Amino acid sequence: MTTEPLTPTGGEPQWTPDVARRTADVLERVRRVVPELEWPVHAPYVDAIREWKARRNAVVLAHNYQAPEIFHGVADVTGDSLALAQKGAQTHADVIVMAGVHFMAETAKILSPGKTVLMPDLEAGCSLAASITGADVRLLRERYPGTPVVTYVNTSADVKAESDICCTSANAVEVVESLDVPRAIFLPDEYLGRYVASKTKTELVLWKGHCEVHERFTGAEVAGFRRQHPDVVVLAHPECPPDVLAEADYVGSTAGMVAHLDTRRPRRVVLVTECSMSDNVAVQFPGTDFLRPCNLCPHMRRITLPKILHSLRALAYPVEVDPAVAERARRAIERMLAVGRGNGR
Repeated sequence: MTTEPLTPTGGEPQWTPDVARRTADVLERVRRVVPELEWPVHAPYVDAIREWKARRNAVVLAHNYQAPEIFHGVADVTGDSLALAQKGAQTHADVIVMAGVHFMAETAKILSPGKTVLMPDLEAGCSLAASITGADVRLLRERYPGTPVVTYVNTSADVKAESDICCTSANAVEVVESLDVPRAIFLPDEYLGRYVASKTKTELVLWKGHCEVHERFTGAEVAGFRRQHPDVVVLAHPECPPDVLAEADYVGSTAGMVAHLDTRRPRRVVLVTECSMSDNVAVQFPGTDFLRPCNLCPHMRRITLPKILHSLRALAYPVEVDPAVAERARRAIERMLAVGRGNGR
C-alpha cells in the first residue's frame, strides 16, 4: 500500500523519500550501468509507471536495446522482438506497452488481437523495416515466380503478410532449409542473408536492406579491439557486415549471445550490436568486463520513461493492424514456429 496519493493524470512525478524507498530494488540492480546521480530523475517515473501498470492491467515489453532504466526499471518482459510478442500474448494483461520500435508493436498486435497495444512514440521506426514494402515483395514474386519468400521478423506487418514464412536471426538457417528448395528469396537484411547463404546450399535472392546500427561496425574496428585487448571474446550479431563476422568468435542473435555468455563466462567481451544491450546484459554478468564499441539505435532511444508514463495515462498511441493483413502475417509467423516444433525446439 502506498503512503502517497497516486500521481495525478498530467502531473510530473517528483522525487521523494517514499519514491526512493519504493524503487530501491531497481537501483540496486542498475548501479553498475546507471549513475546514481541520475537516479532521482528516473525513480519518480519508475514509481509512477508501476502505479499506472496496476491501474491499466498493463505490461511493458522492453527490447534488449532499451536503456537500462527502462529494461531493468519498468519492463515486465524483456528479450528479442518476436519473443516479446509471444510472451506478451501469454500474459493476462489488457494493455501492452511496447518499449521498442513500431514493427514490434505490430507483431504484438498480430499475436494479441484482443489486447490494446500501445506505442509510446509512433516515430520509433527501423531503418531495416523501412527498407522494404509489401509492394516490393509482390514485385519480387513477379520477377521470381514460384520462389518462396522468407522474411525476417524485423519487418512491417504488410511485408510479413506478403511472405511465405518468417524467420528470426536465430532460426534463419533452419527455416530456409526447411523449405527444401533450390532457391528462396530472403528479405530484407542483406548481411543476415549473406550469413545464412554461407550456412546453406540453398541459393538466396537478397534485398539490400540494412540495420543502420549494425552496418556501421567494421572489421578493422573489431581487429583494433583485439590488438588493445588480446584476451577479448568477440560476439557479433549476423546483421553486421561480413568483415565483422569474420573477426568474431561467436555469431548469433541477441538471445544467443546471452546464452553464450552464460555458458562460457569469459573475463572480457565485446558485443558487436546496439550498445544498450551491453549495459543490460552487464547487470546479469557482474564478473565479465564489457567493452562497448557503442552504436546507439536512435529509434530505440525515442522511447523514454516519461513517454511510457504518458502512454499508460492517456492510452497513447494505439497500434492497429488491418485484420486481413494480420491474418496473413500470422500465418507466416506460425509456419516459422511450426518448423521449430517439428524439430522438438
